[in-house]
Amino acid sequence: TPDYSDKIQGLNNLRMEISSTIEDIKKGNADILGRLTSIEAHLSDSDEWLLAAEAKIESMARDIESLNSRLNDQENRARRNNVRILGFPEGIEKGNPTRFLNEVLPALLKLPDNTDLLIERAHCSLAPMLAPGQRPRPFVVMLLRFPVKELLLKAARELGSVQWDRHNIMFFPDLSKALQDCQRLFLLVKKVLRDKKIKYGLFYPATLKI
Repeated sequence: TPDYSDKIQGLNNLRMEISSTIEDIKKGNADILGRLTSIEAHLSDSDEWLLAAEAKIESMARDIESLNSRLNDQENRARRNNVRILGFPEGIEKGNPTRFLNEVLPALLKLPDNTDLLIERAHCSLAPMLAPGQRPRPFVVMLLRFPVKELLLKAARELGSVQWDRHNIMFFPDLSKALQDCQRLFLLVKKVLRDKKIKYGLFYPATLKI
């Protein structure tokens, strides 16, 4: 009958529309699948690139650490003959620290007669000049001979307390800040050892021997 024919035609039309829609969905899925495959390949390439970059950064970090260690070692070797002296009043050298120290140190440290300090250069540290009442800047003394440096430090250690015109004078090796920071890590241990009267020595660059 005409009604059935119309219904059958309508169902056929609907089936064709559904088939067309399914084809569109399949094409869309194929496109999405292609894009996902491309993304996965890109991510894989990115992972490889990141791994290579991380390895390179780690290698560069090791190189920088090694170069920094060498630079610090060279800096301290350049200061090998230097002594840092703290406690003298600001300006006491009157513009000529070499002459002042040559005159004062032998008697102050009770060095043998006619000891020649062989000071190549002496100057105040490069910190800005301080206001009255603040701690004076140290002298940095470059000696021509390493044994003279050792002689000064040994004499200061043996005296224990070095006094000049009611000022406490202290003598230290002239070390880089990085090495000073390493040696400061032993401060607590050194205090415990002193309290227990255990002999120890702190050796270059930062080695504690008991």
